[in-house]
Amino acid sequence: MKTKFAIGDKVSWNSEAGRVSGTIIQIHTKDFDYKGYTHHATEDNPQYEIKSLKTNHIAAHKGSALTKL
Repeated sequence: MKTKFAIGDKVSWNSEAGRVSGTIIQIHTKDFDYKGYTHHATEDNPQYEIKSLKTNHIAAHKGSALTKL
């Protein structure tokens, strides 16, 4: 079963700089453009926008890349 996340959840993920943590600020259930790329999302496989707790950088990831804190 896939983990569903909600806005406000604290999560972590791996990045080139190592493990990063942040807060989910938006959930996408349809394809969307982000940083010049089309990210694919559906109701069953949403993508999440996460704001880093450390740098305030915004990232977009599938739920499979995230771990709830």
